[in-house]
Amino acid sequence: MTGTSMDGVDGVLVEIPDNYTGGFLPLTSAAHIPFNEDLRRLLMSLQLPSDNEIEREALVANDLANIYARCVFRLLEQSCLTPGFVTAIGVHGQTIRHRPELGYTRQTNNPALLAELTGIDVIADFRSRDLAAGGQGAPLVPAFHHALFGNSGNSCVVVNIGGIANISILTRDRKTIGFDTGPGNVLLDAWIAKYQGLLYDENGQWAASGEPDSELLAVMLKEPFLSLPPPKSTGRDLFNEEWVEAKLASALEFTVLSPVDIQATLAAFTITTIADAITRYAPDADKIFICGGGARNTHLVSGLEAALEKPMPDTDVVTSEVIGIDPTHIEGLAFAWLAHRFTNRLPGNLPGVTGAHGPRILGALYPGMMDKDVTAFFGKTGAAE
Repeated sequence: MTGTSMDGVDGVLVEIPDNYTGGFLPLTSAAHIPFNEDLRRLLMSLQLPSDNEIEREALVANDLANIYARCVFRLLEQSCLTPGFVTAIGVHGQTIRHRPELGYTRQTNNPALLAELTGIDVIADFRSRDLAAGGQGAPLVPAFHHALFGNSGNSCVVVNIGGIANISILTRDRKTIGFDTGPGNVLLDAWIAKYQGLLYDENGQWAASGEPDSELLAVMLKEPFLSLPPPKSTGRDLFNEEWVEAKLASALEFTVLSPVDIQATLAAFTITTIADAITRYAPDADKIFICGGGARNTHLVSGLEAALEKPMPDTDVVTSEVIGIDPTHIEGLAFAWLAHRFTNRLPGNLPGVTGAHGPRILGALYPGMMDKDVTAFFGKTGAAE
């Protein structure tokens, strides 16, 4: 999985029984391959129209396939397995545009190259079929959240805080509602990169040292996306540095705010939009599970707990670690599960979440070549580094 934060590749290796109907899935291994700054800069540049996009995207897709392969071989090496033990690789690709209102979404990737490099079947392009069926193509993880968390008999909410934040509401009668709530880390990462030269705000320390501006927050909360009913999804196409600058330019008094106070306000914006969505659509939830990279941001987590304490005093707010799964592994697990659904010809979407006309099998198959000598690729990928 490579998400909106664009910090690198998260991979997991998991054994999913053919008759899996839900519940805990133990990992065999997990790995993270960070992006170098050049690749991250190229991916960021593809978020907006620019010169020679087709060639630049194709070259970046090749680079990504090589990094995905490194991640695959690192997982295998950690598990003392060979490619022949793996049924399929589920790979999401890197989202560079998400415009469901215009009928398209774009995840750059070269799954054919990944299949060639690893010799393993690759399942990719998970969003297109849902979009073709009238859906948003996102979020897709609520279907997996339903399988992983939905058997408890309780009402719970799964909050995934990546670059964009989304929630899955799992009701006592096993119905699922899910949608993007707005930005997770994406604006926080962009702002700290601009003013501190850092990729992210570790533990939310910089945001915590500032003071949120209530008037700027009120302006941000007027964003029309927030009042749209689900199904809905969003991305960097809307929430980006230009969006922040436009809000700051809307009133003269905002021009004197310090960068750290703006960071504090952006954190409050993420917290408020998530909390508002939960209290509006799941006011009777018994438990809230937080996952994604944002679960490591203690400022965001404590702020969310505080925002929910008064309207939902009896609701526990925890991370996915309470069920034995690292919060940063949930999305990787989700796309392994989606690949498993594809190989068993089972639908991977929830029409009530994405807005599709009905359940659809998601993904496209790029067959592996198990007769080729993939072991020679270990040296190229640096998997043993």
